[in-house]
Amino acid sequence: MITLHPEEKVPLYEQLYEALAADIRSGTLLPGKPLPGRRTMAAQLGVSTNTVDAAYQMLAAEGLAEPRPRSGFFVQETGGMLHTRTARSASAPANANTQGKSSDILYDLSTGSIDTSLFPARSWGRIQKELMYQRPELLQRGEMQGDANLRAGIADYLSEYRGVDCTPEQIVVGAGIEYLLGCLAHLFAGSTAAIENPGYGRTRAVLENSGIPCVPVDIDRSGLPADALEHSGANLCYITPSHHFPTGVTMPAPRRAQLLAWAAEKPGRYILEDDYDSEFRFDTRPLPSLQGMAGPDGPVVYLTTFSKSLAPGMRIACMVLPYSLLAQYRRDFAVYANTVSRYEQQTLCAFMEKGCFTRHIARMRLAYKRRMEDFAGQLRGEFGPRLKLKGEHSGLHFLLTLPGAGGEEVMVRAAAAQGVRLRGLSEYYMARPENCQPDTVVAGYAGLDAKEIPNVCAALGKAWKK
Repeated sequence: MITLHPEEKVPLYEQLYEALAADIRSGTLLPGKPLPGRRTMAAQLGVSTNTVDAAYQMLAAEGLAEPRPRSGFFVQETGGMLHTRTARSASAPANANTQGKSSDILYDLSTGSIDTSLFPARSWGRIQKELMYQRPELLQRGEMQGDANLRAGIADYLSEYRGVDCTPEQIVVGAGIEYLLGCLAHLFAGSTAAIENPGYGRTRAVLENSGIPCVPVDIDRSGLPADALEHSGANLCYITPSHHFPTGVTMPAPRRAQLLAWAAEKPGRYILEDDYDSEFRFDTRPLPSLQGMAGPDGPVVYLTTFSKSLAPGMRIACMVLPYSLLAQYRRDFAVYANTVSRYEQQTLCAFMEKGCFTRHIARMRLAYKRRMEDFAGQLRGEFGPRLKLKGEHSGLHFLLTLPGAGGEEVMVRAAAAQGVRLRGLSEYYMARPENCQPDTVVAGYAGLDAKEIPNVCAALGKAWKK
């Protein structure tokens, strides 16, 4: 019987991995036998399906388990494998193709994809080519926080479009939100973070891997409640107020003020504001950022990324540090090199200075709005009034609820059998999954070719019609 210990510093998914790996190596779990389904294991242990999935993926990376499409994970023969975790680096490449196999998936409705055909390859490539020939000094090491002219351009953009109140010196450019969260974890050593439930599981993994314990706090119709945050005992609060992931809730101004009051009440409290996709709001402009409400030295760290607006592979993100943290950051990270190529930095800088970025965002917003309306309209035509969509006017995904289709797990499996990949809403619950809205899946449409929409809707019709 596996027992997990939430009070320990070791993350729960790692505890589960260690226990299962020990049982496999000892022969308690025999080769060829299936591991319990994620939901079954999660229910038995009282953890989220994300925790179980992370443990199973680690087993697969070490070759201790094999993922089989639509069948789950199966115990592998260890065959004298090293009994230490150092074996992972040797076996991971051999399993990479197995984990990435998607030959049976025709349409990907996951939330991490974008439409690569919308990337401004011609103008981006022209700028970068000119820089390669004309700016050899960019081969040298740059500023630790990112090149000054790029930070100035980002500060102007954030001020105009997101109401962020900052100077260029407060901006730190880094290779993705995960890297920046790792830096923040160092600055907040000894802290505890409250995170939204449901929410983005990768954030929790990054913070906990960096030594910051996380407490899931249930959201309501206005986002994360201030009173629940107070009861959590956390001194950090990680939120996505402009467009909560994955429910799409927009936090209203009164709730934002309550959270700022919570942060201001005691020294050492901070809000980490992740503004990951506010460019894509199709009905009205988003509310100004919490950082703008708090001011340049308020208790808010603002984070945003260019993954949705440009491409995930670019790995360009930034954070705005309040002055109260800036001096410590500069002291502790003084010897660090910036993690984004200077050619990428200067290409983005020129792209913004020439007005290309704002024009590109406007084109993307129009293209994605039309795609959302087409997709939502055809889904309603396929399923009729029993279909309910939520959050379709912001971001690049929405919640799809369809009572009578067999429930979330059946919906996800049936969609996969028709070649459609998507995830159930309960998979984003890190605690109390019984509170999840039933019969609901998360459908991302950014990576979906507009021409594929009729086929996707037809495939889902076959999967879910009774």
